[in-house]
Amino acid sequence: MTDFENYQSPFTWRYGTERMRKIWSEHHKRLLWRQIWVVLAETQADYGLVTPAQVADLRAHMEEVDLPRALTIEDEIKHDLMAEIRTFAEQAKLGGGIIHLGATAMDVEDNADALRLRQSLVLTLENLASLLNTLNTLITRYADTPLIAYTHLQPAEPSTLGYRLALYAQDLLEDFKAIKNQLTSIRGKGFKGAVGTGASYAELIGKENLAEFENKLSNKLNLTFYPVAAQTYPRKQDYTILESLAGLGQSLYKLAFDLRFLQSPSIGELSEPFGGRQVGSSAMPFKRNPISAEKIDSLGRYLAGLPRTAWENAAHSLLERTLDDSANRRIILPEAFLAVDEMLKTASELFAGLHVDEKALRRNLKQYGPFAATERVLMAAVKAGANRQEMHERIRRHTMQAWESVQTGESNPLQDALSQDSHILIFLSSDQIRNLMDCESYIGNAPERARELVSEIEKEIKK
Repeated sequence: MTDFENYQSPFTWRYGTERMRKIWSEHHKRLLWRQIWVVLAETQADYGLVTPAQVADLRAHMEEVDLPRALTIEDEIKHDLMAEIRTFAEQAKLGGGIIHLGATAMDVEDNADALRLRQSLVLTLENLASLLNTLNTLITRYADTPLIAYTHLQPAEPSTLGYRLALYAQDLLEDFKAIKNQLTSIRGKGFKGAVGTGASYAELIGKENLAEFENKLSNKLNLTFYPVAAQTYPRKQDYTILESLAGLGQSLYKLAFDLRFLQSPSIGELSEPFGGRQVGSSAMPFKRNPISAEKIDSLGRYLAGLPRTAWENAAHSLLERTLDDSANRRIILPEAFLAVDEMLKTASELFAGLHVDEKALRRNLKQYGPFAATERVLMAAVKAGANRQEMHERIRRHTMQAWESVQTGESNPLQDALSQDSHILIFLSSDQIRNLMDCESYIGNAPERARELVSEIEKEIKK
């Protein structure tokens, strides 16, 4: 049970899922350390350094992680990995004496971290695929639903709700590809000793056997190793992974930010789900604040800063290794994944229960769409022989007057004004003008492109 008498990180209990928390738990980390020690001993047995009985003994006690005992030892010796070795050795009386033979701490820790990074990326991709599937359903449903689009936060031209959602899905698809690429690129340090030369292992099994030795370990751990590493794997790997997570956070941030704008009552087209017993404000009982979208943006803002620390870890890793990245890596790696985990979880719930107010979509389109349709009237009149500049000025005057009417809460009078203008009627009939002012059809091939993206996403997820 969480100890609320002492400080707990919000990621310990509030943000992220249990699956992601378990990957970054202290227990899981130490279990991975023990698995790596067993695989190392098993491989060394092939070279006569360890007996099968010692390997069997280690394997029999591999899962007996005893954190209280290990922390007690660590309090005395000030080294967490050595404390775990001693705890393991106390349990495995026969095999304990050969744990960590020839290794340095980062032969174990960095390979374990690489495994945790991979497990976390797999879970992130799984959750991102789920969100993309939810968006695909919405894009398909609303591919043809017209709305007024906005540029500069001002009404612009018509689009469709499906096409707008496709904009977010396309960004997330790029993130999916980038994270998948990171997953396939994950590499561990391997087993190269204190400065990466493999000298300690060469002393044990002979230099001529080093390549074979590492290859066996790579296969058993199902983990590719860097061909060149110092005491650690290159910290650039952490940076590129966190950068891809921050890129995903950026996409989720924009998606949530837009929703917050669209949920404001003056627009009111979309809103996040709101429970029947949910409280929006302690002071104002009527409030329906977009708290889920705001949480996504809050976590995204935090996530955006984490790659900078990883950048400095890589840049400041002097010569073969310094320890000034160790403390912050215990924070930035798990919290980057947990922040993304919570953002994806929240976004999936939000869009699964997204409320679309189609009356508001039609109201806003009717109010502002006619302004965009003036471009069609202008082009049709010029094609019929009108002077482009004269016609532009005439239409502009009507739009300015109509805008004033809209701003005072009146219905948009622009269609009537243009269809009754005697000068415009020289070139176009009233019916032609009214048909051209039907802004709902002024959406180009947005529905088709939205559906094409749905197909592309489906193919990518199935790969």
